[in-house]
Amino acid sequence: MKYYVVDAFTIEQFKGNPAGVCVLEGAWPSAETMQKIAAENRLSETAFVKRREDGSYDLRYFSPGSEVGLCGHATLGTSYVLAHFVDPEAEVFHYHTRDEDVAAHKLPGDRYELDFPAWEEKAVEVDENILAALNGICPLEALETRDLTCILESEEAVRNFVPDQEAIDALPDKYLGLLITARGENSDFVDRSFFPKLAIPEDPVCGSAKCTLIPLWAKRLGKNELVGHQLSPRTGVVYCKHAGKRVKISGNVALYMAGEINIQEEQ
Repeated sequence: MKYYVVDAFTIEQFKGNPAGVCVLEGAWPSAETMQKIAAENRLSETAFVKRREDGSYDLRYFSPGSEVGLCGHATLGTSYVLAHFVDPEAEVFHYHTRDEDVAAHKLPGDRYELDFPAWEEKAVEVDENILAALNGICPLEALETRDLTCILESEEAVRNFVPDQEAIDALPDKYLGLLITARGENSDFVDRSFFPKLAIPEDPVCGSAKCTLIPLWAKRLGKNELVGHQLSPRTGVVYCKHAGKRVKISGNVALYMAGEINIQEEQ
């Protein structure tokens, strides 16, 4: 299968969030084989994409630890690959993922905009598990959607946070990961994200986390267009819009590698 590695939410190689993109032309590999490929790649996600007869695409994502239902940076990276190597005439890419149907639109400047769901937050009480996951820091607010989201007092607090991976992994199973966020100094908000349950200690730039963070910060800042800055060591910039029950997540992509994966599945 054709295989690409791209850095999402950045214009520079070695920044943003790297994703593997496998373009399928024949039959789907087994789930076990796709999981082995993702574990071999050791990227936050490896995406597998295959075109349907109607021109839309089936899209599946695998972290090194397990399959995930929706992934922002791998969808962004897949859109770049399709636009540059598979279907350069297309302006919109429609995807069928495990969780729901999503889309990506081409924008000027080789940027791509994802149309994803907005996730409504629910306040939760800060308990011992949350304090342990935050290494003793008491957040301004603790909220839940797919993940546990904690608002910290400053950008500096987010930047200097030292994760306790065992404590984050020990959070209740209803949380896929931990997000920490704060108002930004030179952007609207900053964030970091941790997913030890998926064998991802820190996700360099998590696109799907913006399904939570965009409505959260749109409400608190009173604006529907925002810029988010991920404070991981690789860093990344995400352009955001709040659109009611949907969010628009856009960014650039830098190509790192194009090649082939050769797999002989067991019979």
